[in-house]
Amino acid sequence: MEQRRGGKPKVVFVLGATATGKSKLAISLAKRFGGEVINSDKIQVYDGVPILTNKVTPEETAGVPHHLLGGVHPDADFTAEDFRREAAAAVARVLAAGRLPVVAGGSNTYIEALVEGDGAAFRAAHDCLFLWLDAAPGMMEWYTGLRVDDMVRRGLVDEARAAFEEGADYTRGVRRAIGLPEMHEYLRAEREGAVGEAEMAAMLERAVREIKANTFRLVLQQAVKIRRLSTLEGWDVRRVDATAVFAAMAEGLGGHKEVWESTVWKPCQEMVRLFL
Repeated sequence: MEQRRGGKPKVVFVLGATATGKSKLAISLAKRFGGEVINSDKIQVYDGVPILTNKVTPEETAGVPHHLLGGVHPDADFTAEDFRREAAAAVARVLAAGRLPVVAGGSNTYIEALVEGDGAAFRAAHDCLFLWLDAAPGMMEWYTGLRVDDMVRRGLVDEARAAFEEGADYTRGVRRAIGLPEMHEYLRAEREGAVGEAEMAAMLERAVREIKANTFRLVLQQAVKIRRLSTLEGWDVRRVDATAVFAAMAEGLGGHKEVWESTVWKPCQEMVRLFL
C-alpha cells in the first residue's frame, strides 16, 4: 500500500451491525489494497466458542493477517480502554509494515474509544474512512434468524455445552456472547436429567428463539450507535446499503453474489481507492 506523500497515515474502518457482512468486506479490501484486518468485536477478542461468536475461519481469512482475533483469556475483563491501547498498537504495526489497517467489527463503543479516546489522539494522527454496511431491518431480522439456524447446524449446542458452568457469570468475558446465557436453562436441565425428551426439545426451541430475538435486538442497537457516530465531527462515514444483497438471498435464486459485487464491493472498492 502506498500512502500519499506528506499526508497522515490512512486507516479504513468497516462498521455495521451483526451479520451485515463486515468480515467479508474487510477481508476483500485487505486483499485488494495490501492490508491487514484488526478485529473490533469485543467478544471475538476472546479465545473459545468460535461458532457462538461468529469468528471467521482460517479458510475465510483467505490468508489475510488478522489482529485481536482471539488471544484474550475467556474470563478476562477486556475493556474499551484495553481495546484502544491494543488496537492502536496493532494499527501502528500494520502501518510500519507498509500495509493498510482495516479495522472491522460491531463493537461501536470500542471503536469510538479508539478514535476519540485520549483526547482524540488517534483521529488527529490518522486519516480515517468509515464504511458503514447497513440494511433494512426486515431483511436483517430474516437473515439473523437464518444465521442462527446455521450456527445450530454447525454445532452451537455442543459448543455451549462444552462451555457450560452452573454458576457462570454472564456479565464477564466471553460469556457475554449471545447464545451462552440463553442456553443456560436448557443445559442445566440436560445435566440434571429430570426433564422428559419432549420438554427438553421445547426448551431448546425456546433458547434458539431467544438467541434470534436477542441477536436482532443487538442489530437495532448497533445501527442506532453507528448513526450517532456518523454525526460526530471528523468522522467520514459512508453508508452502503446492502439490502438488495439480502433480498436476493431471500429469493433463493442464487444471484446474491453478483448483487454483492455491484452494490457493495464495487462502490466500497472505489471509495477506498480514492481515499488512498
